[in-house]
Amino acid sequence: MGLATLHTRLKPRAMTAANRPIAVVDIGSNSVRLVIFDGRRRSAAMLHNEKAICAIGRHMVKKGRLDDDGIRMALEAFNRFRALCDGHGVKECFAVATAAARDAENGRDFIKRAEKELGCTIEVLSGEDEARIAAEGVLAGIPDANGIVADLGGGSLDMAAVAQGRTGEAATLPYGPLRLMDLADDSTSNARDLVEKGLEKLDVMRGLKGRSLYAVGGIWRAVARLDMEREDYPLHVLHDYVIPSSRALKLCRVVAGLGRKSLEKMMSVPRRRAEALPYGAVVLDRLIHMGGLKDVVISAYGLREGVFYRQLSAEERTKDPLIEYAMDLNARVSRAPAHAQEVFDWMAPLFAGESKAERRIRQAICLMSDVGWRRHPDDRASGAFAQVLRAPYAGADHHERALIATAIFHRYAGEEDFPEEINVKNLLGDAGATQALRVGLAARLAFALTSAIPGELPHMSLKLTSETVTLQVPPRRKSLMGEIVAKRLDHLAEAFNRKAEAVIR
Repeated sequence: MGLATLHTRLKPRAMTAANRPIAVVDIGSNSVRLVIFDGRRRSAAMLHNEKAICAIGRHMVKKGRLDDDGIRMALEAFNRFRALCDGHGVKECFAVATAAARDAENGRDFIKRAEKELGCTIEVLSGEDEARIAAEGVLAGIPDANGIVADLGGGSLDMAAVAQGRTGEAATLPYGPLRLMDLADDSTSNARDLVEKGLEKLDVMRGLKGRSLYAVGGIWRAVARLDMEREDYPLHVLHDYVIPSSRALKLCRVVAGLGRKSLEKMMSVPRRRAEALPYGAVVLDRLIHMGGLKDVVISAYGLREGVFYRQLSAEERTKDPLIEYAMDLNARVSRAPAHAQEVFDWMAPLFAGESKAERRIRQAICLMSDVGWRRHPDDRASGAFAQVLRAPYAGADHHERALIATAIFHRYAGEEDFPEEINVKNLLGDAGATQALRVGLAARLAFALTSAIPGELPHMSLKLTSETVTLQVPPRRKSLMGEIVAKRLDHLAEAFNRKAEAVIR
């Protein structure tokens, strides 16, 4: 290959409004963060995501000022952020600052210096705005969220009600761990009393009984990792991880009673979180107890995603995040992207009684059904399963993730049982396992018939009767039938407790 040809193949893609990268910078009390999204669309991926722990809000209660060392580290980080944005061709950067910069006496001066380093305007958010934007971020990742979003940063606790895809009442309290430690004189018992007195005054805490708490923030993700470890949970994906309230309360009370050294010994607790973790646990405990909440749902989406979500068009915001991700993946990795829709339509007669939710998951499976074709045959089933199970998409809970990934496993492995190391049976349930097997085997038959060649499946049909699964193929495509097709049709029919029937007509 000549240099000119190589250069042509390596040319960057043409920039359009949909794929031009944009950046979000989040300036918090404990950390500053840069996220570069690869376009202004619902399923945008993160080109770059990094944070720097600067703790500009450390000792805010005692001093009323941002920490000098923290400011220095933050400004150095902003200088790096700007260089990274320039390198990625970012033309738009949306920067927000939260509690520490908002409340410190030297906050305005810090913002001016930060704007110079970043090269963009920084919006200093009110506590209520911060709460609502974080809640919008949660809704971007969990569209059916119903309860209260609580974003625990280093300097504040920001809360907003969510229901039916919208945010409601919002409130903020100065109970981020960095401040709470100072306010409570380094006593978790004092912190508990302070948090309880603050929460009992808030309207946003009313009407929450039996609903969910959507937890945003690194401290609460650390609590979730502890719970995953204690429960030996099989899926290490934090987004949409659910902790029942009774278990969450027990864990919070254990964590609140542990010292820094004890927490640092735990593999699942980042060392930088050890000091603040007991105070985060106290806040979570009081929110669950006083709200009468049924469970805690961890959200990997929050303020940064909310800032990004606000930049999308109204049309983009209404799109299904799971299906948009699956469509993008299909377009990037499938041999023939148009084939996925044909597979989806072709197998539909087998699932005439499916619900809207089941149809949506089947669509996602079909869109991801060619994800493993480049893998080595020995790794195709388990590798594709792991890829789909842990992929960075939203709009699917852990049961749905397990169902989609299991169907992809069967699409490649057939009716084979899972290897012992794959342990998602408790996430699936019996009905989910059956659904995954049937959809996966139907896709497997489709690929055996067509080898992903578009335009073939519409000439063939499947039919489900009380006794058979019938495949009908026109005479001019009889050559596509063969032993492998017959075998896969048998397996599909068996999954439906029917007999296989092939008809040339």
